[in-house]
Amino acid sequence: MTASRITNALVGHYPWTSPPLIISAPMRVMSGPALALAVSEAGGLGFIGPGIKPDSILTDLSEAASLFSERGSAALKPLVEDKGVLPIGIGFQLWNGDLTSAKKAVEKFTPAAIWLFAPKDGQRDIDEWTEGLREVTKGKSQIWLQIGTLTEAVEAAGSTRGRPDVLVVQGQEAGGHGRTSDGASLGTLVPEIKDVLEEKDAGDIPLVAAGGIADGRGVAAALCLGASGVAMGTRFLCSNEARIKKGYQDAVLEAADGGKNTVRTHLYNHLRGTFGWPEEKWAPRTIINKSWEEHTQGVDFEQLREKHDQSVKEDGDKAWGKQGGRTATYAGTGVGLVRSVDPAGKIVKDAREETTKILKRLQSMV
Repeated sequence: MTASRITNALVGHYPWTSPPLIISAPMRVMSGPALALAVSEAGGLGFIGPGIKPDSILTDLSEAASLFSERGSAALKPLVEDKGVLPIGIGFQLWNGDLTSAKKAVEKFTPAAIWLFAPKDGQRDIDEWTEGLREVTKGKSQIWLQIGTLTEAVEAAGSTRGRPDVLVVQGQEAGGHGRTSDGASLGTLVPEIKDVLEEKDAGDIPLVAAGGIADGRGVAAALCLGASGVAMGTRFLCSNEARIKKGYQDAVLEAADGGKNTVRTHLYNHLRGTFGWPEEKWAPRTIINKSWEEHTQGVDFEQLREKHDQSVKEDGDKAWGKQGGRTATYAGTGVGLVRSVDPAGKIVKDAREETTKILKRLQSMV
């Protein structure tokens, strides 16, 4: 299947979208119903991220349905009213997720897409979740699987039970939780996966590129690599609709030189009291601040945690600051490209327009 047919098939499943397909990633807690709705209304595909508890997703989907009922655009309402499908996506973190509550939520409020990530037991978990969710959504929801290596892509594509409808190819540039040590950059990962899947007669699976993309230049590059769409996370942290503290946004806006000033580590997970991640597989990328600096200087973890907790309790927005901040500020290496807080719809439209201009210019050069 040609690249254009794959892209058209992906956009065709989400009829309200406009090419190039721009997606807001399901960032835990921070990607809520308001952000998902705004992205989809702008012709993209917005995802709600996992909540604090597994059953939080039912609350978020209920809120999303209410928002669509109140203010959904004319382009989106027919999908909801005629087909019973919410024109947004939902993300599930498998290692600590609950399939029973997930099935209950998506059966009641059918999202157009379901993004699966971080299985504890590899393909076995993916197979179980994929089968269970497809059963209750009756094929109305496409299953998206986030992967970070060629090995994961081949295993998923070859599964008879958990073959995904879409593969989200996450490069090491990404913020949040990505491959701990064995990932690669999008520049090599996307084309290699695309080539190998075609060789294995699985070239019909669309690839969505994620990691370090913050504007139309990144979108255009991803499309040239063979992606059918792009997912952006860090850029949408600085959207008006994100569920995020001002101090976090300020730290993202202040940051630059992401290759030097971000690091992939579980330190901030542990300081916040989050344990249980399969740490040999996934670790989050975060902006470096005082906690990391003192950690590298050999300060004891218990001392770091005490200072962290005090900062979160007393420092307000300064708890995220680059200089004296101590808490987690997850962001990708493209953080230096994020320079303003804007409506999510504007972020989508600006990236789309910039991509179109770049591709037209490139076409005129050949």
